[in-house]
Order: sequence, then C-alpha cells, then structure tokens
Amino acid sequence: MFLSIIPYMTRNGASPIIRKSTINVIGTLALINASLIMFQKIANVLSIISFVMVASMSGGAYFGYKYLTSENFKSRVMNEILGNVQGMMPQVLEKGLPDLTGPSLPLPPTLGESKI
Repeated sequence: MFLSIIPYMTRNGASPIIRKSTINVIGTLALINASLIMFQKIANVLSIISFVMVASMSGGAYFGYKYLTSENFKSRVMNEILGNVQGMMPQVLEKGLPDLTGPSLPLPPTLGESKI
C-alpha cells in the first residue's frame, strides 16, 4: 500500500512554490514506504531460509528414522557387538576361572547324633 500526498502548491509567476511542511511530509512518507519495502524483503528472505531449514531437518529426521529401523542397521550393529564380545571372551575366561576349586559348600562338623 503506497500513500501519496499531493503537495499544496501555489504559483508565483513561472515557478511553483511548495511549502516546507509539505516537503517534510512527502519525505517522511517516502522514507516510511522505503523502510516498509526493505523490511518486507528482509522478512521474505528470512522466511525462505526458515522454510529450507525446517524442510532439511524434517527430511533428515525421516531418513534417519528409516535407517535406524532398517534390517541393514540391525545386522551391522549385531555383528559389531558380537565381534567385540567374542574378542573379549578369551581374556575374561582366562582371568575369571580359577585353576583349582574347593568344596562347593562347607559342612559344619557333626558332634554326634542329635536327640530330639
């Protein structure tokens, strides 16, 4: 929306005279219009950037979810976990199992037959 004001003009001979207050109003309105147009351009650019960011984040989240729920990802993770566990098992078994063991449960010594 552009506002335009027709200036108040008087003629003194061949050259028109425009009042100073009319020039100030026209200059102020032109500055306001220019500022609004510049603000609108900046807002449009920011909205486009915002849309691109939201679209890329949504697309990334969708494809990431699809990858994490795929069979390919599950098999890759399982193979990596099993490979790490199999590599650690000989070390854990060598350190954790003793060479000799004692009785399973120690029994208290018996004093004789108990009388009830």
